[in-house]
Amino acid sequence: MSSSETLQIFGRTHPGKIRPHNEDCIGEDPELGIVVVADGMGGHLAGEVASRLAVDTVLQNLRQCLAGHGIHRRNGGTEPRDDSLAVRRAIIDANTAIQQAGRNNAGHAGMGTTLVMALFNHHHVILAHVGDSRIYRFREDHLEQMTTDHTLIQEMVDRGFYSHQEALASVNRNLVTRALGIDTTVAVDIRNEMLLPGDLYLLCSDGLNDMLDDALIEDILRNHPGDLEQATHLLIDKANEYGGRDNISVVLARPALPLPRRMPWYRRMIDFWR
Repeated sequence: MSSSETLQIFGRTHPGKIRPHNEDCIGEDPELGIVVVADGMGGHLAGEVASRLAVDTVLQNLRQCLAGHGIHRRNGGTEPRDDSLAVRRAIIDANTAIQQAGRNNAGHAGMGTTLVMALFNHHHVILAHVGDSRIYRFREDHLEQMTTDHTLIQEMVDRGFYSHQEALASVNRNLVTRALGIDTTVAVDIRNEMLLPGDLYLLCSDGLNDMLDDALIEDILRNHPGDLEQATHLLIDKANEYGGRDNISVVLARPALPLPRRMPWYRRMIDFWR
């Protein structure tokens, strides 16, 4: 368990029941509010190299950029930083580092990795992803997928050629259309969300959501709201119980926001945006 005054984190990665080794990698910096999950791909352990390089590069870049910087003041008020550009640059630098490592070592040529990350700051969180690893938000007893898979099957769903149920049954659902290390440039999807009291964020590799549907993930989080460690272990155990066909990585992060004493203003905001 890792925690700071503003963020509680628990993460675990497991090889699953089929793969001979684990090519997933997770990383965190609770003091700076950073959580990262990467799912590597490539032969001869190259996927493991790519995922570790991606996580290390993102953490190192953001530590250099953000350390010692807190919220800033504008017009006499206190507002969170907008670190979207720093997040994007860190991921692009990770892409460059993986490409360079592949050029330097013939055994690592063609390696790549997906990546999801969250940067928590004040009452906001920046979410970023490349590939088919996912970020979920558990809020008000409801699980919501916050990322859209960068996969061929998702593109077919978006264009109306497949239904969601047909996509789940497809043998090609894990063909990614974006990953770090594959091309010299990479497109990063980024969104900025406001945090509300009680929010819980789940970052995972596809080894989790390929085995467990969203309803089961939601049920596990609902039944273990106060114990991130127990919920993490149960999610991974269930994924293995249902087949464990891939490496499984799970990170749960809960920002420590104060609950309102009287009128639940955050409920009104949720209702308004609905």
